[in-house]
Amino acid sequence: MTDIVSAIEERILRRTSKSKADALADVSGDARDGKSQSKPNKADAAAAVEAIKRETAQAAVEQISNGDSKAQIKQPVRDAIIKAAQLAREAETTARKRQHGKGKHTARERLDLLFDADTFEEMGRFSGGNINKGKAGSAVVTGFGKIYGRMVGVYAQDFSVRGGTIGQAEGLKICHLLDMAMQMKVPVVALIDSGGARIQEGVAALTQYGHIFRKTCQASGFIPQISVILGPCAGGAVYCPALTDLIIMTKENSNMFVTGPDVVKAATGETISMDELGGGYVHNAQSGVAHYLGEDEADAIDYTRTVLAYLPSNSDEKAPTYAYASGHAEHEAAKRLKTIVPANDRQPYDVLEVIRAIVDYGEFVQVQELFAQSAVVGFACISGKPVGIVANQPNVRAGILDVDASEKVARFVRLCDAFNLPVVTLVDVPGYKPGSDQEHAGIIRRGAKVIYAYANAQVPMVTVILRKAFGGAYIVMGSKSIGADMNFAWPTSQIAVLGPTGAVNIIHRKDLQKAKEAGQDVEALRSKLADEYEASTVNANLSLEMGEIDAMIDPEQTREVIEESLAMLASKRRVSHSDKHHGNQPL
Repeated sequence: MTDIVSAIEERILRRTSKSKADALADVSGDARDGKSQSKPNKADAAAAVEAIKRETAQAAVEQISNGDSKAQIKQPVRDAIIKAAQLAREAETTARKRQHGKGKHTARERLDLLFDADTFEEMGRFSGGNINKGKAGSAVVTGFGKIYGRMVGVYAQDFSVRGGTIGQAEGLKICHLLDMAMQMKVPVVALIDSGGARIQEGVAALTQYGHIFRKTCQASGFIPQISVILGPCAGGAVYCPALTDLIIMTKENSNMFVTGPDVVKAATGETISMDELGGGYVHNAQSGVAHYLGEDEADAIDYTRTVLAYLPSNSDEKAPTYAYASGHAEHEAAKRLKTIVPANDRQPYDVLEVIRAIVDYGEFVQVQELFAQSAVVGFACISGKPVGIVANQPNVRAGILDVDASEKVARFVRLCDAFNLPVVTLVDVPGYKPGSDQEHAGIIRRGAKVIYAYANAQVPMVTVILRKAFGGAYIVMGSKSIGADMNFAWPTSQIAVLGPTGAVNIIHRKDLQKAKEAGQDVEALRSKLADEYEASTVNANLSLEMGEIDAMIDPEQTREVIEESLAMLASKRRVSHSDKHHGNQPL
């Protein structure tokens, strides 16, 4: 009986969710595709339901006649199954009305945007519900589907059901989904739209958050995890996405904060809106909590699909490779490199032009584009193989490293290392940003994160110095001494402890003072000494002689050299450190 009932239920639910002209759609009067439909009368509805009952009962009879000894028909179809199917349709109709009025998609519409067509398989559709009492299920949808042909797990919070709040049923479903994803070794996407913990369940709801936190931490670094914030995410709930690899938000309807505007006003007297406190722009441009700001839900979900295309399904696999054949366009792009970087080291340029000239099809997917813009990080392909790109951005504060840029670079390098993506670093850095604000903000601790990330990374790492590489910032930006496998430099590169002017002010301080006292032209002397220092010291020669630079390359060779280096390093293997539990990262 159980097997037949399951088969009937699956058949009805499949008809219910996918057919635009089935009988149950007529019963509910739902217009899935937005077209007007005439409302059926009760007789038609009853006839439609009876037709389904006859059809499913006949299928069961045929199953027995074909020799299935396990099939036992005590009841052709339970009324509860029909009621459940109707309930599912009605719940989605209600969800559309509530969500569309707020300019948002329903949970299942979001799943349609996320997955390849007809690949999503839901788990526990009615878990946490009560069919007899008309409750369709819990406030979260879980299951698996395919993105570009690869399996991905998802949990999507349904704000139309009890405000998308998390209770025991929702927590159990999410934890089960995470357990299965780890067993299957596939990524997980969380579509967040929730009012937080379900107050009515008290501590039981809070306990579920603890379980979800723990499962998310267990999955961290093993399977990619991406959170897409498509509504409110407040209180303790914010730490679920904060523990994942990437957070994606939208310009509207997307908010994250530990304490909301009302609590802030009560505690501090400050009046602030939800968007000002924790909107998509705030977390993308100011706090650095989020990694992409979507124009709308469709854009945010499309970015999620794109990023997953660059990542492997788990840490045991390599990233997927894509067919690619270089042609005339790549050669023309390589020629442009000489003209992109100015000879004058004080003149800015856009490093994105350099990146697009060396990656496949010029396609570069930025991560945290609006945050710490003196550094650029993101995904690209070189000869069909995904890589992570890290670069200084001379167009923004000369590409200097500060507390935010350090955080941005460190976290991205750690992400690449966790999921076997080679790291290509393009260096043009004048040093760390000076000032009391930086010291007080923890530049020592946060700058150390970059060191820790590069020094512990075991993926192939290739570094190219485009122009300036000064002081400690040069060392931390993927230098050979910190662990990079191959380092190259353009002829325009300047490698030194300090830039010419800064070095002269220290080395020739007394000479400059004497010239000033003697009434001589101090600036002319400083310029002369700086030129001499630059010619003798601020170049790649010493680094070449020490083996810190493997070769001086023509800018046109950059893509070719990176490609050859990555091919050579493809067999690089990780070294395990079984003599310690883990390092103590400067958090």
